[in-house]
Amino acid sequence: MSTTPQYGQPAMTILDPQSFAAVRDAIAAAFSAPRAADFLRTVERSSLRIRDFEEVLGKGLLGDAAGAEYSRLDHADQGQIREFYLASLEQVSPDLRSRFFKLYAYY
Repeated sequence: MSTTPQYGQPAMTILDPQSFAAVRDAIAAAFSAPRAADFLRTVERSSLRIRDFEEVLGKGLLGDAAGAEYSRLDHADQGQIREFYLASLEQVSPDLRSRFFKLYAYY
């Protein structure tokens, strides 16, 4: 009798939980249902690509505090934040994604 091992993504320890939570919360707020359209409109007006997290963050579109908190994180935590951002933008409703098609399109 053979069993197939179950693999999953290992839990990673966050080194700076407060800064991590601040950036994660800023991202979650930007992509929340009531604010997503405004956030996407702001990114569009800034002529940025939605998937370019560092540029969006650098322009202060997630708030000034988010950029400062992000810079305090180590590389592993920053990577987790980037993954959270990319996952969040993919969770936007299909109607908003089609409305902001150019933001989501690859050029």
